[in-house]
Amino acid sequence: MIGSMLWALPAAAAVFFATTAALRRAPARGFRRLLAVNALVVGGAFALAALLLLGIVEPAQAQAATAEEASSSWAAFLGAGIAVAGSTIGAAIAVAYTGAAALAAVSEKPEMFGRSLVIVGLAEGIAIYGLVIAIVLIGRA
Repeated sequence: MIGSMLWALPAAAAVFFATTAALRRAPARGFRRLLAVNALVVGGAFALAALLLLGIVEPAQAQAATAEEASSSWAAFLGAGIAVAGSTIGAAIAVAYTGAAALAAVSEKPEMFGRSLVIVGLAEGIAIYGLVIAIVLIGRA
């Protein structure tokens, strides 16, 4: 586990520096390329998830386990990943809209700060619900 993270760290740093350099040179074109690469990665992830769910591709096994245990554990991890990803994307969208509205309301009426903070906090709670579901799913695997 640590060895794979040590290999991934320089690759992530290289991608970060290449992305910042591309965005500094031509922001509009670089942003479009960045969106295209992200769409390609997300499409690949969805394709892999579909292949795994349809049973066309079998997940790699790190240990020798029975087929029944292996099939249930990878499904739980996949479900946990989908729960966390979906809830965080939903929370990000909710916080974006409620945060912008809260800033507008507070700028006009400063006494609305407490109420707007509660509303933004409720929107952020969506991500916590996804994390709880992921913990429950992984705990059953």
